[in-house]
Amino acid sequence: MSQKPQPQKSQETALSPCPGCAEPVEPGDLFCGACGYDLSAVPAAPADHPTVALAVPVAESGVADGGAAENGADAEEARPAGSPADSGDFELAAPAPAAPAAGAPDPRTVVADPAPGPAAGGRLCVACRVGRVDTDGYCENCGHAQPRERDHMEQELGSVAAVSDRGLRHHRNEDSFAVSTTALPDGSPAVVAIVCDGVSSASRPDEASAAAASAANEALLESLPRGVHPQQAMHEAILAAAEAVNSLAQQPVREQDQHRHQNSPACTLVGAIVVGELLVVGWVGDSRAYWVPDDRSHRAARLTEDDSWAAQMVAAGLMNEAQAYADERAHAITGWLGADAYELEPHTAAFKPDRSGLVVVCTDGLWNYAESADEMSAAVPADASRRPLHGAQVLVGHALDGGGHDNVTVALLPFAVQPQGAGSACDTT
Repeated sequence: MSQKPQPQKSQETALSPCPGCAEPVEPGDLFCGACGYDLSAVPAAPADHPTVALAVPVAESGVADGGAAENGADAEEARPAGSPADSGDFELAAPAPAAPAAGAPDPRTVVADPAPGPAAGGRLCVACRVGRVDTDGYCENCGHAQPRERDHMEQELGSVAAVSDRGLRHHRNEDSFAVSTTALPDGSPAVVAIVCDGVSSASRPDEASAAAASAANEALLESLPRGVHPQQAMHEAILAAAEAVNSLAQQPVREQDQHRHQNSPACTLVGAIVVGELLVVGWVGDSRAYWVPDDRSHRAARLTEDDSWAAQMVAAGLMNEAQAYADERAHAITGWLGADAYELEPHTAAFKPDRSGLVVVCTDGLWNYAESADEMSAAVPADASRRPLHGAQVLVGHALDGGGHDNVTVALLPFAVQPQGAGSACDTT
């Protein structure tokens, strides 16, 4: 980040550093001119105290946005760039103590009462540096929301990569993902990506998506090395994910949630497995998988069908896609993971692509801004198969540039085959 030029100051004038970005700030400034940090929330350092070391633990993670009933935008707190939560411990330097006036007691010899701080084991607020952070992630002193680890997550593992972001409208990220690699009994590699989207109208959607992604990934890592067919393994993984989400409903309600309306945690799931010449996808809900060929002269394809009101209307011939997705009920899902699900129907499909390409596994936070296969293909960078992490970052940026109304999560799995002539980009087996 470029630094804003600062006016020259005489040696007699000491400029305090901004707590957010460490740029010098003028005395009396209410906001940092470089990063916009709210300086009014930071108590002025006493001029008669020596330099002190203030340890600020890295902010704990919050925990995923549902495709179903996502009406209205959640209020959010801005995340100041370069905040102490991003950099671990830091040192807060106070100006050198001034000599006491004649006849006045020397404050440097007085043992002052310690300033109020967090309870033992508690977190210190990154805004006011005084208040304790409660279990909901807000400062009990100034009310500022604290940065969460899950606001933005990235992972690259071999040839698979995923990125998840809170978006611009929601106060937390309710999406989750898991990527992994393993080997079949014959030693051939298997690459896995799972993406889950918490249903915002349900309780604890962030926990639901995290539990589902973890359970599905673990199930695949256990079954694939045993030789279970990838399509059967995906089916069993979705069932394991559903059980993990169902178990959340059996847990006691947390104290901070007792005043809220309670229903069963729920989420959607979409996953993909790349094994040799085989591509397997599985899903419940409206998170999607797309096929984007490396040679863009060939058509891209959507590999999943939504469990949603709009998809039902189109399938029944009552509306075309444009009409159905223009309706306010379009994103109401008809299938999900959770104890309140009417009937769990895992969907799986296997494909044998006849050319190299890329599998895009994503939540509706992305495909809302690239809904058709052609639109998704246009949004995917040309070098995404060689640079999957960069490609995932670009796609998340595409959603944020489009408005970022939802949490955004995408995983990219390159699929390499030798060219075998003309044919459809992705043939179903």
